[in-house]
Amino acid sequence: MDQQLVRRLREEVADVLSRQRREDAANGLPPMSAEDERQFARAVVSRVLDGYAREEVRAGRTPPSPEEETALAEGVHAALFGVGRLQPLLDDPDIENIDVNGCDRVFIGYADGREELGPPIADSDDELVELVQTLGAYSGLTSRPFDTVNPQLDIRLPDGSRLSAVMGVCQRPSLSIRRARLSRVSLDTLVGYGTMSPELAAFLSAAVRARKNIMIAGATNAGKTTLLRALANEIEPHERLITVERALELGLGEFPDLHPNVVAFEERLPNSEGTGAIGMAELVRRSLRMNPSRVIVGEVLGDEIVTMLNAMSQGNDGSLSTIHANSSAEVFNRICTYAIQSAERLPSEATMMLIGGAIDFVVFVERINTFASGGQLRRTVTSVREVNGVDGRVLSSEVFALGPDDVAVPAAAVSCLADLERAGYQPGAAATWLEPVS
Repeated sequence: MDQQLVRRLREEVADVLSRQRREDAANGLPPMSAEDERQFARAVVSRVLDGYAREEVRAGRTPPSPEEETALAEGVHAALFGVGRLQPLLDDPDIENIDVNGCDRVFIGYADGREELGPPIADSDDELVELVQTLGAYSGLTSRPFDTVNPQLDIRLPDGSRLSAVMGVCQRPSLSIRRARLSRVSLDTLVGYGTMSPELAAFLSAAVRARKNIMIAGATNAGKTTLLRALANEIEPHERLITVERALELGLGEFPDLHPNVVAFEERLPNSEGTGAIGMAELVRRSLRMNPSRVIVGEVLGDEIVTMLNAMSQGNDGSLSTIHANSSAEVFNRICTYAIQSAERLPSEATMMLIGGAIDFVVFVERINTFASGGQLRRTVTSVREVNGVDGRVLSSEVFALGPDDVAVPAAAVSCLADLERAGYQPGAAATWLEPVS
Protein backbone atom coordinates (compact mmCIF):
# COMPACT_ATOMS: atom_id res chain seq x y z
CA MET A 1 0.00 0.00 0.00
CA ASP A 2 1.25 3.48 -0.90
CA GLN A 3 1.55 5.12 2.53
CA GLN A 4 2.07 8.59 1.04
CA LEU A 5 -1.26 8.19 -0.75
CA VAL A 6 -2.89 7.06 2.51
CA ARG A 7 -1.58 10.19 4.25
CA ARG A 8 -2.83 12.42 1.45
CA LEU A 9 -6.31 10.86 1.47
CA ARG A 10 -6.37 11.00 5.27
CA GLU A 11 -5.72 14.75 5.19
CA GLU A 12 -8.58 15.24 2.71
CA VAL A 13 -10.99 13.26 4.88
CA ALA A 14 -9.79 15.03 8.04
CA ASP A 15 -10.47 18.41 6.38
CA VAL A 16 -14.03 17.36 5.56
CA LEU A 17 -14.58 16.16 9.14
CA SER A 18 -13.23 19.43 10.54
CA ARG A 19 -15.50 21.48 8.30
CA GLN A 20 -18.51 19.39 9.33
CA ARG A 21 -17.72 19.88 13.02
CA ARG A 22 -17.45 23.66 12.53
CA GLU A 23 -20.72 23.78 10.57
CA ASP A 24 -22.53 21.75 13.24
CA ALA A 25 -21.24 24.07 15.95
CA ALA A 26 -22.22 27.19 13.95
CA ASN A 27 -25.74 25.82 13.45
CA GLY A 28 -26.13 24.98 17.13
CA LEU A 29 -26.22 21.23 16.50
CA PRO A 30 -24.84 18.82 19.09
CA PRO A 31 -21.51 17.20 18.18
CA MET A 32 -21.64 13.79 16.55
CA SER A 33 -21.08 10.77 18.77
CA ALA A 34 -17.88 8.81 18.25
CA GLU A 35 -19.76 6.07 16.38
CA ASP A 36 -21.67 8.56 14.20
CA GLU A 37 -18.42 10.29 13.32
CA ARG A 38 -16.84 6.99 12.34
CA GLN A 39 -19.77 6.17 10.07
CA PHE A 40 -19.71 9.65 8.55
CA ALA A 41 -15.95 9.28 7.99
CA ARG A 42 -16.47 6.00 6.12
CA ALA A 43 -18.90 7.75 3.75
CA VAL A 44 -16.41 10.56 3.24
CA VAL A 45 -13.61 8.06 2.61
CA SER A 46 -15.73 6.43 -0.12
CA ARG A 47 -16.35 9.82 -1.79
CA VAL A 48 -12.66 10.75 -1.61
CA LEU A 49 -11.64 7.39 -3.09
CA ASP A 50 -14.17 7.83 -5.92
CA GLY A 51 -12.67 11.21 -6.67
CA TYR A 52 -9.16 9.77 -6.64
CA ALA A 53 -10.19 6.98 -9.05
CA ARG A 54 -11.66 9.53 -11.47
CA GLU A 55 -8.44 11.55 -11.29
CA GLU A 56 -6.42 8.47 -12.18
CA VAL A 57 -8.67 7.70 -15.17
CA ARG A 58 -8.47 11.31 -16.44
CA ALA A 59 -4.67 11.15 -16.15
CA GLY A 60 -4.60 7.94 -18.20
CA ARG A 61 -3.53 5.79 -15.25
CA THR A 62 -5.15 2.62 -13.95
CA PRO A 63 -7.49 3.30 -11.02
CA PRO A 64 -7.29 1.11 -7.91
CA SER A 65 -8.85 -2.32 -8.12
CA PRO A 66 -11.73 -3.13 -5.73
CA GLU A 67 -9.28 -4.97 -3.47
CA GLU A 68 -6.81 -2.07 -3.50
CA GLU A 69 -9.63 0.41 -2.85
CA THR A 70 -10.80 -1.61 0.16
CA ALA A 71 -7.25 -1.69 1.52
CA LEU A 72 -6.88 2.06 1.01
CA ALA A 73 -10.20 2.72 2.75
CA GLU A 74 -9.18 0.64 5.76
CA GLY A 75 -5.77 2.33 5.83
CA VAL A 76 -7.29 5.81 5.81
CA HIS A 77 -9.83 4.88 8.49
CA ALA A 78 -7.10 3.34 10.66
CA ALA A 79 -4.99 6.48 10.26
CA LEU A 80 -7.96 8.59 11.39
CA PHE A 81 -9.39 6.53 14.23
CA GLY A 82 -7.10 3.60 14.85
CA VAL A 83 -3.37 3.21 15.28
CA GLY A 84 -2.26 3.65 11.69
CA ARG A 85 -0.10 0.86 10.30
CA LEU A 86 -0.14 -0.87 13.67
CA GLN A 87 -3.80 -1.74 13.12
CA PRO A 88 -3.25 -4.99 11.14
CA LEU A 89 -0.95 -6.25 13.90
CA LEU A 90 -3.51 -5.44 16.59
CA ASP A 91 -6.22 -7.15 14.55
CA ASP A 92 -4.24 -10.42 14.54
CA PRO A 93 -5.47 -12.49 17.52
CA ASP A 94 -2.28 -14.59 17.56
CA ILE A 95 0.04 -11.64 18.17
CA GLU A 96 0.91 -11.11 21.81
CA ASN A 97 3.71 -8.52 21.92
CA ILE A 98 5.00 -5.88 19.51
CA ASP A 99 8.41 -4.30 20.12
CA VAL A 100 9.46 -1.39 17.92
CA ASN A 101 13.07 -0.14 17.87
CA GLY A 102 12.62 2.62 15.32
CA CYS A 103 10.06 2.77 12.53
CA ASP A 104 11.48 -0.17 10.53
CA ARG A 105 12.62 -2.54 13.30
CA VAL A 106 9.39 -4.21 14.35
CA PHE A 107 9.62 -7.45 16.32
CA ILE A 108 6.43 -9.48 16.69
CA GLY A 109 5.91 -12.04 19.45
CA TYR A 110 3.21 -14.65 18.96
CA ALA A 111 1.22 -16.55 21.57
CA ASP A 112 2.95 -19.82 20.64
CA GLY A 113 6.38 -18.38 21.45
CA ARG A 114 7.46 -17.46 17.89
CA GLU A 115 9.19 -14.17 17.23
CA GLU A 116 9.41 -12.60 13.79
CA LEU A 117 10.58 -9.37 12.19
CA GLY A 118 7.53 -7.51 10.93
CA PRO A 119 6.95 -4.76 8.33
CA PRO A 120 7.73 -1.09 9.11
CA ILE A 121 4.95 0.77 10.90
CA ALA A 122 6.06 4.21 9.67
CA ASP A 123 8.20 5.66 6.89
CA SER A 124 10.44 7.54 9.29
CA ASP A 125 11.16 7.89 12.99
CA ASP A 126 9.55 11.35 12.92
CA GLU A 127 6.35 9.78 11.60
CA LEU A 128 6.55 7.15 14.34
CA VAL A 129 6.81 9.88 16.99
CA GLU A 130 3.85 11.67 15.38
CA LEU A 131 1.81 8.45 15.57
CA VAL A 132 2.59 8.03 19.28
CA GLN A 133 1.79 11.70 19.93
CA THR A 134 -1.61 11.25 18.28
CA LEU A 135 -2.32 8.18 20.38
CA GLY A 136 -1.25 9.99 23.54
CA ALA A 137 -3.58 12.88 22.75
CA TYR A 138 -6.69 10.75 22.42
CA SER A 139 -6.10 7.73 24.69
CA GLY A 140 -6.79 7.71 28.41
CA LEU A 141 -8.70 10.25 30.47
CA THR A 142 -6.44 13.21 29.65
CA SER A 143 -4.07 14.10 26.84
CA ARG A 144 -0.54 12.84 27.48
CA PRO A 145 2.37 14.57 25.73
CA PHE A 146 5.24 12.74 24.05
CA ASP A 147 8.16 15.01 23.19
CA THR A 148 11.66 15.96 24.30
CA VAL A 149 10.28 17.42 27.55
CA ASN A 150 8.12 14.34 28.16
CA PRO A 151 10.13 11.48 26.60
CA GLN A 152 8.14 8.68 28.26
CA LEU A 153 4.56 7.63 27.63
CA ASP A 154 2.32 4.85 28.96
CA ILE A 155 -1.20 4.57 27.56
CA ARG A 156 -3.98 2.10 26.91
CA LEU A 157 -4.86 1.66 23.24
CA PRO A 158 -8.48 1.47 22.06
CA ASP A 159 -8.37 -2.35 21.95
CA GLY A 160 -7.14 -2.53 25.56
CA SER A 161 -3.47 -3.16 24.77
CA ARG A 162 -0.80 -1.40 26.80
CA LEU A 163 1.67 0.85 24.97
CA SER A 164 4.91 2.07 26.52
CA ALA A 165 7.00 4.48 24.44
CA VAL A 166 10.29 6.30 24.99
CA MET A 167 12.38 8.77 23.00
CA GLY A 168 15.40 10.97 23.59
CA VAL A 169 17.13 8.50 25.92
CA CYS A 170 17.76 5.96 23.16
CA GLN A 171 19.11 6.29 19.63
CA ARG A 172 15.70 5.88 18.01
CA PRO A 173 12.15 6.21 19.37
CA SER A 174 11.08 2.86 20.74
CA LEU A 175 7.84 1.39 21.96
CA SER A 176 6.45 -1.87 23.29
CA ILE A 177 2.87 -3.03 23.03
CA ARG A 178 1.50 -5.70 25.33
CA ARG A 179 -1.65 -7.18 23.85
CA ALA A 180 -4.75 -7.72 25.96
CA ARG A 181 -5.75 -10.96 24.26
CA LEU A 182 -8.02 -11.96 27.14
CA SER A 183 -10.05 -9.05 28.53
CA ARG A 184 -13.33 -10.78 29.37
CA VAL A 185 -11.77 -13.74 31.13
CA SER A 186 -12.91 -16.09 33.90
CA LEU A 187 -11.11 -18.57 36.11
CA ASP A 188 -12.69 -21.34 34.05
CA THR A 189 -11.08 -19.80 30.96
CA LEU A 190 -7.67 -19.99 32.65
CA VAL A 191 -8.34 -23.58 33.66
CA GLY A 192 -8.94 -24.32 29.99
CA TYR A 193 -5.62 -22.70 29.09
CA GLY A 194 -3.80 -24.80 31.68
CA THR A 195 -2.97 -21.82 33.91
CA MET A 196 -4.40 -23.56 36.97
CA SER A 197 -6.25 -26.67 38.07
CA PRO A 198 -10.02 -26.69 38.71
CA GLU A 199 -9.34 -27.02 42.45
CA LEU A 200 -7.07 -23.97 42.50
CA ALA A 201 -9.71 -22.04 40.53
CA ALA A 202 -12.31 -22.96 43.16
CA PHE A 203 -9.87 -21.95 45.92
CA LEU A 204 -9.17 -18.53 44.38
CA SER A 205 -12.84 -17.91 43.63
CA ALA A 206 -13.71 -18.61 47.25
CA ALA A 207 -10.87 -16.36 48.42
CA VAL A 208 -12.32 -13.48 46.39
CA ARG A 209 -15.87 -14.14 47.61
CA ALA A 210 -14.58 -14.36 51.19
CA ARG A 211 -13.09 -10.88 50.72
CA LYS A 212 -9.48 -11.92 51.19
CA ASN A 213 -6.82 -9.41 50.15
CA ILE A 214 -4.82 -10.91 47.30
CA MET A 215 -1.51 -9.77 45.78
CA ILE A 216 -0.69 -11.24 42.36
CA ALA A 217 3.05 -11.46 41.68
CA GLY A 218 5.20 -12.41 38.73
CA ALA A 219 7.69 -11.20 36.17
CA THR A 220 6.94 -8.96 33.20
CA ASN A 221 4.52 -10.57 30.74
CA ALA A 222 3.76 -13.43 33.11
CA GLY A 223 0.00 -12.89 32.97
CA LYS A 224 -0.58 -10.92 36.18
CA THR A 225 -3.14 -8.51 34.70
CA THR A 226 -5.08 -11.32 33.00
CA LEU A 227 -5.26 -13.21 36.30
CA LEU A 228 -6.34 -10.02 38.07
CA ARG A 229 -9.20 -9.59 35.59
CA ALA A 230 -10.28 -13.18 36.12
CA LEU A 231 -10.30 -12.75 39.91
CA ALA A 232 -12.17 -9.43 39.60
CA ASN A 233 -14.84 -11.17 37.52
CA GLU A 234 -15.59 -13.36 40.55
CA ILE A 235 -16.77 -10.27 42.44
CA GLU A 236 -20.53 -9.92 42.70
CA PRO A 237 -22.07 -7.36 40.29
CA HIS A 238 -23.67 -5.35 43.10
CA GLU A 239 -20.29 -4.32 44.55
CA ARG A 240 -18.82 -0.89 43.82
CA LEU A 241 -15.26 -1.12 42.49
CA ILE A 242 -12.63 1.61 42.40
CA THR A 243 -9.62 0.84 40.19
CA VAL A 244 -6.37 2.81 40.43
CA GLU A 245 -3.86 2.58 37.58
CA ARG A 246 -0.93 4.44 36.07
CA ALA A 247 -2.51 4.02 32.64
CA LEU A 248 -6.01 2.65 32.18
CA GLU A 249 -5.68 -1.02 31.33
CA LEU A 250 -8.02 -3.23 33.36
CA GLY A 251 -11.19 -2.03 31.64
CA LEU A 252 -13.54 -3.63 34.18
CA GLY A 253 -16.19 -1.02 33.42
CA GLU A 254 -16.40 -2.20 29.80
CA PHE A 255 -18.62 -5.10 30.90
CA PRO A 256 -21.62 -3.60 32.71
CA ASP A 257 -23.23 -7.02 33.11
CA LEU A 258 -20.26 -8.08 35.26
CA HIS A 259 -19.38 -4.76 36.93
CA PRO A 260 -22.04 -2.07 36.51
CA ASN A 261 -20.60 0.17 39.24
CA VAL A 262 -16.95 0.93 38.46
CA VAL A 263 -14.90 4.11 38.81
CA ALA A 264 -11.50 3.99 37.09
CA PHE A 265 -8.78 6.35 38.38
CA GLU A 266 -5.75 7.10 36.21
CA GLU A 267 -2.56 8.77 37.39
CA ARG A 268 -2.19 12.30 35.99
CA LEU A 269 1.20 13.51 34.84
CA PRO A 270 2.44 17.08 35.47
CA ASN A 271 1.78 19.71 32.81
CA SER A 272 4.45 21.65 30.94
CA GLU A 273 4.97 23.87 34.00
CA GLY A 274 5.51 20.83 36.22
CA THR A 275 2.23 21.20 38.12
CA GLY A 276 -1.08 19.38 38.24
CA ALA A 277 0.29 15.88 38.84
CA ILE A 278 -1.86 13.42 40.79
CA GLY A 279 0.12 10.35 41.83
CA MET A 280 -0.93 6.81 42.60
CA ALA A 281 -0.68 7.20 46.38
CA GLU A 282 -3.02 10.20 46.31
CA LEU A 283 -5.47 8.34 44.07
CA VAL A 284 -5.52 5.37 46.44
CA ARG A 285 -6.30 7.73 49.32
CA ARG A 286 -9.01 9.42 47.26
CA SER A 287 -10.54 6.05 46.36
CA LEU A 288 -11.22 5.35 50.04
CA ARG A 289 -13.54 8.38 50.11
CA MET A 290 -15.56 7.16 47.14
CA ASN A 291 -17.54 4.53 49.04
CA PRO A 292 -15.75 1.51 47.52
CA SER A 293 -16.71 -2.08 48.16
CA ARG A 294 -13.22 -2.96 46.97
CA VAL A 295 -10.15 -1.08 45.77
CA ILE A 296 -8.17 -2.64 42.93
CA VAL A 297 -4.68 -1.28 42.25
CA GLY A 298 -3.59 -2.34 38.79
CA GLU A 299 0.15 -2.43 39.46
CA VAL A 300 2.22 -1.45 42.49
CA LEU A 301 5.52 0.15 41.48
CA GLY A 302 6.26 2.67 44.20
CA ASP A 303 5.20 4.60 47.28
CA GLU A 304 1.50 3.84 46.79
CA ILE A 305 2.19 0.51 48.51
CA VAL A 306 2.01 2.06 52.00
CA THR A 307 -1.34 3.74 51.31
CA MET A 308 -2.68 0.54 49.77
CA LEU A 309 -1.61 -1.65 52.69
CA ASN A 310 -3.15 0.82 55.11
CA ALA A 311 -6.39 0.64 53.14
CA MET A 312 -6.34 -3.17 53.17
CA SER A 313 -5.82 -3.27 56.93
CA GLN A 314 -8.47 -0.66 57.76
CA GLY A 315 -11.60 -2.45 56.65
CA ASN A 316 -11.38 -2.40 52.84
CA ASP A 317 -11.20 -6.18 52.60
CA GLY A 318 -11.20 -7.98 49.28
CA SER A 319 -8.66 -5.74 47.58
CA LEU A 320 -6.62 -6.97 44.60
CA SER A 321 -3.31 -5.80 43.18
CA THR A 322 -0.27 -6.91 41.19
CA ILE A 323 3.45 -6.53 41.83
CA HIS A 324 6.67 -7.54 40.10
CA ALA A 325 8.61 -10.26 41.91
CA ASN A 326 10.71 -13.36 41.24
CA SER A 327 8.84 -15.65 43.64
CA SER A 328 5.92 -15.61 46.05
CA ALA A 329 8.31 -15.42 49.03
CA GLU A 330 10.24 -12.50 47.50
CA VAL A 331 7.10 -10.34 47.39
CA PHE A 332 7.51 -9.30 51.03
CA ASN A 333 11.05 -8.01 50.44
CA ARG A 334 9.87 -6.13 47.36
CA ILE A 335 7.10 -4.45 49.38
CA CYS A 336 9.65 -3.43 52.05
CA THR A 337 11.86 -1.91 49.37
CA TYR A 338 8.99 0.18 48.03
CA ALA A 339 7.91 1.21 51.53
CA ILE A 340 11.33 2.45 52.60
CA GLN A 341 11.47 4.59 49.43
CA SER A 342 8.07 6.15 50.14
CA ALA A 343 7.44 9.55 51.71
CA GLU A 344 6.75 7.79 55.02
CA ARG A 345 10.19 6.08 54.93
CA LEU A 346 8.59 3.10 56.62
CA PRO A 347 11.24 0.81 58.17
CA SER A 348 11.15 -2.90 57.32
CA GLU A 349 9.89 -3.89 60.79
CA ALA A 350 6.85 -1.62 60.49
CA THR A 351 6.26 -2.73 56.90
CA MET A 352 6.31 -6.39 57.93
CA MET A 353 3.65 -5.67 60.56
CA LEU A 354 1.60 -3.82 57.95
CA ILE A 355 1.88 -6.76 55.53
CA GLY A 356 0.82 -9.21 58.25
CA GLY A 357 -2.35 -7.23 58.89
CA ALA A 358 -3.17 -6.45 55.27
CA ILE A 359 -2.35 -9.27 52.83
CA ASP A 360 -4.02 -12.68 53.05
CA PHE A 361 -2.67 -14.45 49.94
CA VAL A 362 0.13 -13.99 47.41
CA VAL A 363 -0.49 -15.69 44.07
CA PHE A 364 2.59 -16.18 41.88
CA VAL A 365 2.22 -16.69 38.14
CA GLU A 366 5.02 -17.32 35.66
CA ARG A 367 5.74 -18.45 32.12
CA ILE A 368 7.14 -21.97 32.09
CA ASN A 369 8.05 -24.41 29.34
CA THR A 370 5.82 -27.43 29.83
CA PHE A 371 5.81 -30.84 28.22
CA ALA A 372 2.02 -30.90 28.62
CA SER A 373 1.67 -28.07 26.10
CA GLY A 374 4.07 -29.52 23.56
CA GLY A 375 7.12 -27.75 24.89
CA GLN A 376 5.61 -24.28 24.42
CA LEU A 377 5.57 -21.44 26.91
CA ARG A 378 2.52 -21.44 29.17
CA ARG A 379 1.41 -19.03 31.87
CA THR A 380 0.91 -21.01 35.04
CA VAL A 381 0.13 -20.27 38.65
CA THR A 382 3.04 -21.98 40.38
CA SER A 383 2.57 -20.87 43.99
CA VAL A 384 -0.04 -19.55 46.40
CA ARG A 385 1.28 -18.32 49.72
CA GLU A 386 -0.86 -17.55 52.77
CA VAL A 387 0.27 -14.86 55.22
CA ASN A 388 0.02 -16.27 58.75
CA GLY A 389 1.42 -13.44 60.87
CA VAL A 390 4.58 -11.59 61.85
CA ASP A 391 7.47 -12.54 64.13
CA GLY A 392 10.26 -10.17 63.17
CA ARG A 393 9.50 -11.13 59.58
CA VAL A 394 6.39 -12.13 57.69
CA LEU A 395 5.35 -15.69 58.48
CA SER A 396 3.77 -17.48 55.54
CA SER A 397 3.03 -20.96 54.27
CA GLU A 398 2.88 -22.15 50.66
CA VAL A 399 -0.62 -23.61 50.48
CA PHE A 400 -0.32 -24.42 46.75
CA ALA A 401 3.00 -25.37 45.14
CA LEU A 402 4.04 -26.55 41.68
CA GLY A 403 3.42 -30.28 41.31
CA PRO A 404 4.95 -32.91 39.03
CA ASP A 405 2.54 -32.14 36.15
CA ASP A 406 3.41 -28.42 36.02
CA VAL A 407 0.22 -27.56 37.90
CA ALA A 408 0.03 -26.02 41.37
CA VAL A 409 -1.40 -28.52 43.87
CA PRO A 410 -2.31 -28.27 47.57
CA ALA A 411 0.88 -28.25 49.64
CA ALA A 412 -0.06 -27.11 53.16
CA ALA A 413 -3.04 -26.56 55.41
CA VAL A 414 -4.96 -23.30 55.03
CA SER A 415 -5.47 -21.45 58.31
CA CYS A 416 -8.55 -19.55 57.09
CA LEU A 417 -10.16 -22.67 55.59
CA ALA A 418 -13.42 -22.08 57.46
CA ASP A 419 -13.84 -18.69 55.77
CA LEU A 420 -13.23 -20.24 52.35
CA GLU A 421 -15.64 -23.09 52.99
CA ARG A 422 -18.35 -20.60 53.88
CA ALA A 423 -17.65 -19.00 50.50
CA GLY A 424 -18.22 -22.34 48.73
CA TYR A 425 -14.76 -23.94 48.63
CA GLN A 426 -14.62 -27.71 49.08
CA PRO A 427 -11.05 -29.05 49.30
CA GLY A 428 -10.43 -31.69 46.67
CA ALA A 429 -13.49 -30.77 44.62
CA ALA A 430 -13.29 -29.50 41.03
CA ALA A 431 -14.58 -26.03 40.21
CA THR A 432 -17.54 -27.38 38.24
CA TRP A 433 -19.90 -24.90 39.87
CA LEU A 434 -18.06 -21.87 38.49
CA GLU A 435 -20.09 -20.04 35.86
CA PRO A 436 -17.94 -19.33 32.81
CA VAL A 437 -17.74 -15.75 31.58
CA SER A 438 -18.80 -15.63 27.93
